[in-house]
Amino acid sequence: MSQRPKTVRQSTSELEVPPTTLTKKQFQQVQNLTKDDGHFNLVRNFNLADAITLCNGACGALSIFSNLRYLISHDAYYLKLAMWCIPLGFTFDVFDGRVARWRKTSSILGQELDSLADAISFGVAPAVLGFVLGMQSFLDTVVLTCFVCCGIARLARYNATVAIMPHDQSGKVTYFEGTPIPTSLILVGILAYLTHHGQVGDRLPGGLIEIIPGYSFHAMVVMFGISGTLMVSKSLKIPKL
Repeated sequence: MSQRPKTVRQSTSELEVPPTTLTKKQFQQVQNLTKDDGHFNLVRNFNLADAITLCNGACGALSIFSNLRYLISHDAYYLKLAMWCIPLGFTFDVFDGRVARWRKTSSILGQELDSLADAISFGVAPAVLGFVLGMQSFLDTVVLTCFVCCGIARLARYNATVAIMPHDQSGKVTYFEGTPIPTSLILVGILAYLTHHGQVGDRLPGGLIEIIPGYSFHAMVVMFGISGTLMVSKSLKIPKL
């Protein structure tokens, strides 16, 4: 039997000049991630800030699963847990950047981890919460999906442009283009308030608005649409605190 020849992969460490899209420091980080095929090479290259970022993503995932558990059990404990996980994720999101600057360990991997975690905790998790609390019509799900897509697009734009945006002396970006995706915490706060007062499900403020027979949406889902639109805005400049 003939044997297919093995593909030879050029080691990143053999490259002497970093690609023009990467700084020397970023190139070194990429080398560390690709220089060996050990099973735990990725884990060995995590730093403290990366671990904190993963805690953010874990909070978002736990919020989603808690929402699903609430749909099964109707136990209010799981709904409260789903809500509290999102601001807890924000706490981790705040501290990972500060830890990275304090330890001077910011990395190209950490930047990607941060965006992926934010997409889960502040994009998917709030949208799932909105669905669980009553925004369940077809048009509602379209708006919630658009909200998530706007958050993903906003994070991608930030990653693509962060290198050329103005920075202060500490290395932080001086402003955001469009509202940051963690502003979805405002939506979570509103939903938590409505839940506390029993204004969810069929009692959502504004009720159900029918456009044509068979196609309706809840008035409250509009706030998700507005939030998504503000996130992808180019002209809106938000100073970074």
